[in-house]
Amino acid sequence: MKKLLLLALCLCLAMGSALASEAAVEGVGLQGGKAEIPELTGMTRYEIPDNEAMAFLRRMGIGWNLGNTFDATWNNPGGNDMELEKYWNGYYTTENMIDQVHLAGYDTIRIPVSWHNHLADDDFTINEAWLNRVQEVVDWAYERGMTVILNTHHDEGYDTFYLDNAHMAVSEKYVSSIWRQLAERFAGYDDHLIFESLNEPRLTQDKAHEWWFDGTNAGCREAMTCLIRLNQVFVDTVRAAGGCNTDRYLMVPSYDASPDCAVNNLFVLPTDTADNRIIVSVHAYTPYDFALNGSGTDAFSINNRRSVNDINSFMNALYRKYISAGIPVVIGEFGARAKNNNLQARVDFAAYYTASAISRGMPCLWWDNNAFSGDGENFGLLRRMKENWLCPDIVVAMVRYSTIEKIFSD
Repeated sequence: MKKLLLLALCLCLAMGSALASEAAVEGVGLQGGKAEIPELTGMTRYEIPDNEAMAFLRRMGIGWNLGNTFDATWNNPGGNDMELEKYWNGYYTTENMIDQVHLAGYDTIRIPVSWHNHLADDDFTINEAWLNRVQEVVDWAYERGMTVILNTHHDEGYDTFYLDNAHMAVSEKYVSSIWRQLAERFAGYDDHLIFESLNEPRLTQDKAHEWWFDGTNAGCREAMTCLIRLNQVFVDTVRAAGGCNTDRYLMVPSYDASPDCAVNNLFVLPTDTADNRIIVSVHAYTPYDFALNGSGTDAFSINNRRSVNDINSFMNALYRKYISAGIPVVIGEFGARAKNNNLQARVDFAAYYTASAISRGMPCLWWDNNAFSGDGENFGLLRRMKENWLCPDIVVAMVRYSTIEKIFSD
């Protein structure tokens, strides 16, 4: 209840308007807002195993991505790499931004980071200034009691890692070097810090299969085998660093971080010296035509079977294979791009998606790239320029259905 009141205060300040009551946050949205928060009825309450990993996922709740920030890249090796933080979104991250995310009701923050533009030598030594800056932002969230996910993002390439046998020597060197440095730097951080091995590992040079895994294709099968090896290198490297790394929760994706690939029998989780501390990492902008396809539909309805079936289908597959067996899953990225002033549809989507994931025991994190206009992938919620929420109704919808208790309050 206290968090909901903080949410109301934070979003009220962000919009420059007042909330009528706490009920406005929970039921109909912001007073003077542009959308209604849907009342979801008839949701299925799935049986969640009683173990430490599932309790950990409940603590993670809902989350938000600091997207298009530390993950920005360029092809200018002679430039000032510290400027990359604002290269894609125009702004440096401030402590107040992280505070706004925390006060809004998000329990988890994912900080995607590209490292390949920030290396001092051929041994993949990370530039100290860049590592210090990443740690500063991690600390802002960590000190507020949030769970923080730190990863490697957009680092695919022949000079770093690539999913074929011909490049496995350099790939293994890259993954082990980057994660050894990060594990040593953050060895004293407890389980509020999660490491995620890779972002959306794929055959970036094979356009036919970059976003489509074909289990009958030899190149795809080789890529999956290589990915399994790199995930194992990641786990072994982190565990060997000692400190809190010996039993830290670690996230690993399948090919593309696709839910379909995660449940594919070709994908195998790493072996681990810690008990049930491997989290399956997936991304799902589903249904695709609404959530991600720029030329697709701008409509979503919780009463439209076709709208919700795609969500239910992939979540059920993940639940059956992993959650029902007590193995944790995190949906590290989801969202719906703005199209044709379709805010109400996006609010309905955010509510249904969040409730569906949480009811199956899976935390989900919105991808926020600070994009709000034009015909691009406009997933922005937090306006970095003014450090406030431009789309607070979506935030309220997520918070409204962020726990089992809120979903099944009746």
